[in-house]
Amino acid sequence: MAVYEVFSHPELRRYRTHLCSKASLLLVLILFLTFIPPLFIVYRSYGFWKKTDTYREYPTIHFKNELLMVAELEGEGNYVTYSTFQRYNALEQSHIRIPLIVSREEDVNGDGKPDNLIFTMELPLLDTENIYGIRLILLFDYQLAQFSTLTMEGMAYISHDNPKSGARYDVVGELRFSQKEPLGHRGVESRYNTSIIDSTSIYAEDYNFPNIFKNYVARNFTTYLNAPYTVWSTGRGADQPFVLSATINYPEQLFDYTPGFWYLIKWGWVQYVSVLLLFLFIFDRIKVFIYQNQLVTTIVDKPWKQELKLN
Repeated sequence: MAVYEVFSHPELRRYRTHLCSKASLLLVLILFLTFIPPLFIVYRSYGFWKKTDTYREYPTIHFKNELLMVAELEGEGNYVTYSTFQRYNALEQSHIRIPLIVSREEDVNGDGKPDNLIFTMELPLLDTENIYGIRLILLFDYQLAQFSTLTMEGMAYISHDNPKSGARYDVVGELRFSQKEPLGHRGVESRYNTSIIDSTSIYAEDYNFPNIFKNYVARNFTTYLNAPYTVWSTGRGADQPFVLSATINYPEQLFDYTPGFWYLIKWGWVQYVSVLLLFLFIFDRIKVFIYQNQLVTTIVDKPWKQELKLN
């Protein structure tokens, strides 16, 4: 006749010992090896304590209607210039040429934030004048608000040189954010909410492009124009101005920031437990083997002995 299992249940055994015994010391050692090594393993995997993380945000950007322009003419040291800064215009009075400037910002997706800037500048020239290079700085207010509140002044730099005289220069690009350090997860960041160009200065070197760039790149947070699509057109007609047209988009970007304490705990706890479960399983089997085989001396309370005591 075939034999089959009709019923089964686990057997509970209790192992007792004194506080100061080999069995107690062994238990402390096993507990240490169960809970501490997973912490070191996760930490050494370079992902347990996240020093930085990233998030996406649409920045709030506004063109300040402030600019500095220099157009290179034929002949060394020959140029015309214009800015929205009164003191600079006074310093460069003999080279000032007032252009016609039209700009507007568009909110394409209707979220209340500008999505791009449409900028056009028409620079009047004499028929004997030809432009071979253009330098233009546009200034913007730049704000972030999702984690820390960042308020700063940023700029877009447009530059081009060509051996052929130009009639028009078209630029399409994006205003991008550059950072040397992560943003905070809260608080206010306004260190760079200062003028990139010192409009109160009476010294010409303060308006020099290399000096402006040198001071600007020393900041930890900056903006720059990423414009891979440009067209330099030649063939300017008589009495026609030189036209610079720029379409600058304000895209959603990835930003680095320093996570807060609770985010770190949430992220680290998941990793720690995933490794701890494996150690709990392994050392539980080790404890069963050691105490069941009495590799260290203990008093064993078996279920049938407990039943006899109750009877």
